[in-house]
Amino acid sequence: MIYNNSQKKAVMHTTGPMMVLAGPGSGKTAVITGRTCQLTASGISASRILVVTFTRAAAKEMKERYLKAMGKTSTQVTFGTFHGVFYAILRHTYRMSGNNILSEEEKKRLMRELVNHYARDLEEEDLEENLAREISTVKNNQIPLEHYYSACMPQEKFREIYEAYEKWRKENKKLDFDDLMVQCKRLFLERPEVLRAWQHKFQYILIDEFQDISPVQYEIVRMLALPENNLFIVGDDDQSIYQFRGAKPEIMLNFPKDYPGAAQVVLDKNYRSTEFIVKRSQCLIHHNKKRYEKAISTDNEKGAPVAIRGYKNPREEMRAVAEELREAEKNGCPYEEMALLFRTNLGCRTAVEELMEAQIPFQMRDALPDLYDHWIAKDLLTYLNLAMGSRKRSEFLKIANRPNRYLSRDAFEEATVSFDVLLEYYEEKDWMCQRIRKLEQDITTLTHLSPFGAVNYIRYAIGYEQYVKEYAAYRHLKEDDLISVLDELQEAAKSQKSIEGWFAHIEEYQQKMKEKQKQRAESAEGVIVSTLHSVKGLEYDKVYLLDVNEGVMPYQKAVLAEAIEEERRMFYVGMTRARKELTLCYVEERFEKKVEPSRFLDEVIQ
Repeated sequence: MIYNNSQKKAVMHTTGPMMVLAGPGSGKTAVITGRTCQLTASGISASRILVVTFTRAAAKEMKERYLKAMGKTSTQVTFGTFHGVFYAILRHTYRMSGNNILSEEEKKRLMRELVNHYARDLEEEDLEENLAREISTVKNNQIPLEHYYSACMPQEKFREIYEAYEKWRKENKKLDFDDLMVQCKRLFLERPEVLRAWQHKFQYILIDEFQDISPVQYEIVRMLALPENNLFIVGDDDQSIYQFRGAKPEIMLNFPKDYPGAAQVVLDKNYRSTEFIVKRSQCLIHHNKKRYEKAISTDNEKGAPVAIRGYKNPREEMRAVAEELREAEKNGCPYEEMALLFRTNLGCRTAVEELMEAQIPFQMRDALPDLYDHWIAKDLLTYLNLAMGSRKRSEFLKIANRPNRYLSRDAFEEATVSFDVLLEYYEEKDWMCQRIRKLEQDITTLTHLSPFGAVNYIRYAIGYEQYVKEYAAYRHLKEDDLISVLDELQEAAKSQKSIEGWFAHIEEYQQKMKEKQKQRAESAEGVIVSTLHSVKGLEYDKVYLLDVNEGVMPYQKAVLAEAIEEERRMFYVGMTRARKELTLCYVEERFEKKVEPSRFLDEVIQ
C-alpha cells in the first residue's frame, strides 16, 4: 500500500494519543488497517491491540483487510464493536451468556406490551421505536429520569413505562445493549483490579468513526487506555450526524483538551469525488462554526459542475429525475451506481411510487414506513370505505367520534350499521339525531368527490383536522407531525381519479413494498433510495439530493444553532457520497403551499 504523507504519519505513529481527522474518501480504513499492521510488524503482541468500530460489518471488513495485508488466515488482534467488546468484558467477569442479553426482537415485543398496558390511548406512528430510542438516550447520556422530557408521550407515562421496563429487565436478569455499556463502566469503577487486567490486555486502542462516540463509551475507553494512553482515534467531526443516538460531536472537538500534546494529522486528500464536488461541499461545511478547520482537496478530474434544479412540486421533481435515471442507465451507468437521498423516510415515499410507476428497479436502504398504515390514514380510508357502501360496525366505531359526535358504542349493536336504527336509538334526543343525519349526509357527499376532494372534505367540512389538533394538544404531541400526515395523504390522493382506483393503487403499493422488504437482504439491484442517515460511509457515481427546501433540509424541528449545524453536516454527508455527478433538487410548492429553497443551496455556491 502506497500512502500519502498524512496517511504515512498516521500509520507510523507509535505511542501516546493521536487524533486523525479523516475527510470524506480520504482512506481512513486503510490507515487504521495500516497502523495495526505496523504495530504487529514492529513487535507489539497482536493480543494487546484492540480495534473498535460501530458496526459488525465495518469490524469484519477491517479484520479481513488486515489479514490480507499480513498474509494470514487468523489473528489475535481484537476487531469488534463497542457492544461486542463490552459484552466480552462482562461475560468474562460475570460468566454471563447470550441468554442474559435482551435481543432486539424481545425488546420490541416488550415495548409493545408496555405501550398496550400504559399508553393504549396513544396512536402515534413508530411509538414503540421512538420509546425504545428515548430509553436508550436516557441510559447513554446517563440522564436522571426526573430531568428527561419525552418527545413521544406525556412525562408521567414515559417515566411509568421506563420504570416498568427496568423492573422487568432486572427481574428477568436481562441486559439491553445500553446496559452493556453502563454495567461495564460500573464494573471498572467498582473493581479496579478487573480494570487493570483489561488495561494490561488492551495496550493499544484504535477507534474508527470516533465522531459517533457517546459519553459513556468515551468514559470507558478513557479508563481502558490508562496509563499509557495509546489511544488512536480516527473520525471526521464534519460527519457527526447521530446525535439522536447519543453521539456527541463535542467529544472529538474536546479531545486535545482531554489529551494535551496528543499528536494530530489531517487526512485532507479526497480520493472519491471530482474537484467540483469537493469544492462545493467544502463551501457548505465552512459555514459551521464548531468544527476543526480543514482544507480538503483532490487530485481527481474537475468533473461536471454540481447541478442545482428547481421543480414545481415533488411529483414533477421525481418524474424528471426518473427520466434522467433511465437515460443515464442507457448511457452505461448501472442503476446500482445511482442514489436518491432524502432527509426523512416520508420523503422517500413519492420517489418509491414514481419509480414503481416508471418501472425502474430500486433498492431501499431503510425500512420505509407505510403512510397508509398510519392511524390517521386508516381513519380517512375508513371514511372513504363507508362512502363506498361499507356498513361494518367496526368501521363505524373507528370514526364515530373522530371528530367527537358523542355517539355511544351501545348504539352500534348490530354487525351491520343502519342510520335508521341509529336515529331510532336516539329518537328522544333531537341534537343527537341532527349529528347522525349530518354524518349520513357527509358520507353521501364523499361518494361524489375525487380522492383529493374527499380528503379535503374530511379535513375541513367534517372537522377531522381540528380533531387531530385537539388530539395532539391533549397528549402533548407536536401538532405539525400529525398535520404533515394529512398533507402527505392529500398529496398522494391528487394523482388518483377515483376512490376505487386509489384503493387499488394502495393495495398494489403495499404488496410491492412487502416484496421489497423481503428482497432487502437478498438482492442489491436497482437505484438506491435512502435517507441521509443510512447512506453514511457509502459512495455512488451519480447522487441526487431531493427536496432541498427549508423545513426539510434543514428539518423544521432544527431551531437551535447546534441543530442547524447537525443538519448542515447531514447535507455535507449527502453531497460527499457522490463520485462523479451531484444534483441538488428543490421544489417551489408542497401540499399546495409555497416553499422556499434551502439556505444550504446558497452556501454551496458561495
